[in-house]
Formats: sequence, C-alpha cells, structure tokens
Amino acid sequence: MPDLLFLLSNSQKLKLMEKMLISLSNPRKKEKKEKKKDKEKEKEEREKEKEKEKEKEKEKEKKDEPKEVFVINPGDNIYYQWLFVITIPVMYNWTVIIARSCFEELQHKYLVMWFFLDYISDIIYLGDMMFRSRTGFLEQGLLVKDEKKLREKYVQSFQFRLDAVSMLPTDILYFLLGLDYPEIRINKLLRVNRMFEFFQQSETKTAYPNIFRISTLVMYIVIICHWNACLFYSFSKSIGFGSDTWVYPDITVPEYGELLRKYSYSLYWSTMTLTTIGETPPPILDSEFLFVVVDFLVGVLIFATIVGNVGSMIMNMNAARAEFQHRVDCIKQYMHVRKVSKDLEDRVIKWFDYLWNNKKAADEKHVLRYLPDKLKAEIAINVHLDTLKKVRIFQDCEAGLLIELVLKLRPQVFSPGDYICRKGDIGREMYIIKDGKLAVVADDGITQFVVLSDGSYFGEISILNIKGSKAGNRRTANIRSIGYSDLYCLSKDDLMEALTEYPEAKGMLEEKGRQILMKDGLIDMDPSKLMPDAKDMEDKVNRMYATLELMQTKLKRLMGQYDSTYQTMRDRVRLMEKYLLSLDPKVAGLTPTLSYNYP
Repeated sequence: MPDLLFLLSNSQKLKLMEKMLISLSNPRKKEKKEKKKDKEKEKEEREKEKEKEKEKEKEKEKKDEPKEVFVINPGDNIYYQWLFVITIPVMYNWTVIIARSCFEELQHKYLVMWFFLDYISDIIYLGDMMFRSRTGFLEQGLLVKDEKKLREKYVQSFQFRLDAVSMLPTDILYFLLGLDYPEIRINKLLRVNRMFEFFQQSETKTAYPNIFRISTLVMYIVIICHWNACLFYSFSKSIGFGSDTWVYPDITVPEYGELLRKYSYSLYWSTMTLTTIGETPPPILDSEFLFVVVDFLVGVLIFATIVGNVGSMIMNMNAARAEFQHRVDCIKQYMHVRKVSKDLEDRVIKWFDYLWNNKKAADEKHVLRYLPDKLKAEIAINVHLDTLKKVRIFQDCEAGLLIELVLKLRPQVFSPGDYICRKGDIGREMYIIKDGKLAVVADDGITQFVVLSDGSYFGEISILNIKGSKAGNRRTANIRSIGYSDLYCLSKDDLMEALTEYPEAKGMLEEKGRQILMKDGLIDMDPSKLMPDAKDMEDKVNRMYATLELMQTKLKRLMGQYDSTYQTMRDRVRLMEKYLLSLDPKVAGLTPTLSYNYP
C-alpha cells in the first residue's frame, strides 16, 4: 500500500486523503444525527406526558367544579305554579283526614277513592321534596346553582325534617290496626307551610289583595269550624250518642243516622259555640263542661283575631275613599264659607266625581315614593316616553334628556269648558293631550277653529323663550276643554333645569323652535331683536363672577400648597447641611452655596 501511494501524484494523494477523512467522519455524523433524533423523541415524549398531565388536571378541575343543574328561581312563575299544585294535597289532608277519622261511614263508603287520593298526594309530596332540593337561593345577590350547595342547604334546614317526617310510611300500620284508623296519616299535615307560602305569594301577585285576604280568613274560619265539628262528633261518640241533651242525638233514630245530618248538626253546633252565640243545649258532665270551656277560649282568641283582621282590612279598603272624601268635604266647607257660586261649586264637585270614578284621584308621586329612583324612571319611561317623543322639538333629543323630562311630566285634569290657556297669557308650561278633546276657540269662547285630540301638544315654543319671537313668550291662542281632558304638563322651570346638564341640546331645541317660527312667519329677523336681553346678559355676568370666585378659591389653595412645600424643602436642606458638617468640617465652605436659595 505505501508503494502504491508513492506512485500517486500529490493531488491524487490529497483526494484520497479527503475520501478517507470523509469515510471516517460519516459514522460520527450518523451517531450525532441519531443522538439528536433520540433527544428530539425524548422531548416529544416529555411534551406529550406534560400535555397528558395537563389534561388530567383539567379533568380533575372539571370534576371538582360545582355542577350547575336545573334550578328553580323562587321568583319565577314556575315556582308559584308548583306552590298551587302542592297546596291542593295539603288542603285535602287538612280537611279529609280529620273527617274520615271521626265519621266512620265516610271512611268505609269511599275507601277506594281515599286510597287513590292519599297516594296521589304522597307522590306530590315526594315531588315537592325533589322540587325543594332544586330551589335556588341568593348568595351575595346571585342565584346559587351548585347542586351540592342546594342539597346541603335543604338537608340542613328544619323544613327537611318536617318533610321527612311527613313522608314516613305510616300506612304500614293499616296492616296492624285495620282500615278504620285513617288518623295514622296525621303526619301529612306537616306540609301546611307550603299552603301559607302559596297564600302569601298570591296576596302579593293579585290585583285585589284586600278581597283575597278576606277570602283567606273566611277559609280559615271554615276549617276551624270543620275541625271542631269533627271533634264534637267524636267526643259525643266516646260519651255515648243520646246519653244526654248535650251530646249528638241517638243515631238509631233514622233522622239522625244519615251521614249528611251528622256532619251538618255537628258543624252547626261548632259554629254556634265558637262564635259564642250560644243557643245550644248546656253541658251535663264535667268532661262536657271542659270541652265547652276550651271551645269558648278558642273561639274568643281565634275569632277575635280573625274578626279584628277582617275589620282592619275593610278599613284599608275604604281608606283611599275616606281620604278622598275628606278632601272633598274640606273643599265644600271652604266654598261654603267663601260663598262661592252654586254653578262653580257644582263644577268642582263634578270634577272630583270624575277623578274618583275614573280612578285618577291618586297622586302619582305619593304612590311611587317608596320606589328607588331607577324604578321610578323605568315606570315613567314606560308610561310617558312615547308621548313625549311625539313633540316635534324633542324628536331628535338624546335619550338622557328625554328621561329627565319624562320624570318631570305632571298629569292634570280639566273639566268641560275650562280654559287651558288664553291669548296673551305668559307661557310657563307646555301640554300634551293624553285623553280628551281641546278646541282652539275665538275670543268669544264659542267659535272653534281647530279641535285637538289624543297625542296633540301645544305651548312648546313659549317655554323656550326664543329671541326675536313676535309673540315673545305669550300665548297666541285660546284653548278650551270640550269635555273632561287628561293632559301632561311640562313647566318651563323643569325644562330649563333639565337643560342645564345638556347645553348642546338647549341650543338644538332653540334652533328647532326658531325654524318653526320662521316657517310660520312668527319671528322678527331684525338683528336688534335677536340681541340678548338684559336678563340674559345679567345671567352671563353672574356666571362669570361665579367662575372668577371659583378660580380665586383654587388659586388660594395652590398658594397654600406652595408655601407648605417651600417650608418642607427648606427644612430638608438645613438638615442636609448639618449632616455634611458632621461628616467633614472642610465642607463648611460649601454650605453657603447650598443654602443660598433657602435663607
């Protein structure tokens, strides 16, 4: 091999050497590439493992997150409708169980029907427990939708214990005692609070709360009399029917052996006793005396409370009428003392009658005084905003200004023949017709030029006080009510108060009013007439003085801040001088330059 190399030229040797080096270096490159690939694979595997771990963590977080389930909002209609459903079996149990326990014929005659209704009510009771476990509650103002929290709150409540007791399977005792003891289902009466909740929500939702309250109290009275009647019959049975004049008569007599007579006689006795009317046979035995005494006490306590509530409700129903009548009486007395003409007195009384008969006697501000401002604004927007948008000058105004104006609208009612405004009067209000008809009449008050009806408006230009108006801010026509008319009134002061926060809107309204006057030829284009009057100039000067006083106050505050800052800086420089002197006495020559500006 060396001999062969000797024969080769130098260039050939170099090429051969290069080939040998390349052949030697290739395995190393391959090894490096393989190592890189292995490292890349390891990285990919690690990344995959990390991604898997992240996915597992996300799954765990999802599992740990509170599960949102279907939740019933206590304020929704579905909750109220369910209360109605659960109230039916509650009232069934409260009226039927006691009757079946005391009147044996009632239990035996309709046994199959009772079992069917009993177990239907049990199913509804069970559904009510599930419904309660899905009923949401507010926590920090938000409706809780976490299944675990809802379940825990219901299970930990006292109501859950009552519900659980009411669902105990006491019907098993039928196998031990027989079918003659329906009183074993007495635990079903523990759901009575659902009935009370339904009545409470109904009282809030109904448009006739006083009538509903009276109806509810009458129902309570009937239930109390029903229970007392059943107890009287059962007590008579334990003593012996017909054993004396106080107990229920002998049932062997055909007249008193029928179920309907038994119940009606007992209910009559119960009603007469609880209402303390009497007129029933006196008791004979000591136990009978005790029963009657307890009945009298119950009647006095319960019925006194109920009758008192009924009386207060009736007074509340008539409170509005009594207050209104008091106002009418005061007006009548005033007119009588001042010797007002009979014709005018009749007009005033008819006006009051119209207000009451059409339910317009209530003061809106007085009625809405308990609502927050936001709700008041929403009600006013709902009632008046569409009406206000009909006015030409307000059609392009921003929503904020319209809301401000809506809150300032005041309802007014005018009688037939009343003048809303006369020609030449100073215009301080504009009017929007809600209901009724108004006529633009001549000076004689009879000749009608135009009839204005619902949605019409007038007086909007006079409250803007536009410069150059030929009429100034005075009325240009006589407007009279044909019949009873309901109007909304917006005063000039209220408009200007609202426009203080909207200066651009004020300019736009004045420009719109000026265009309307120019179109009708009611504006004077003389420059001298368009100049601001003395009052406007005075207002501007006053505003300038107010601004100047405000600037002076701010300047005094800034000067005070400057003085305090200057004093602080001077004290700090002096402390620095003392510190430098304490470090090196040679620095003493520098101190004059440091404190030169802070003498």
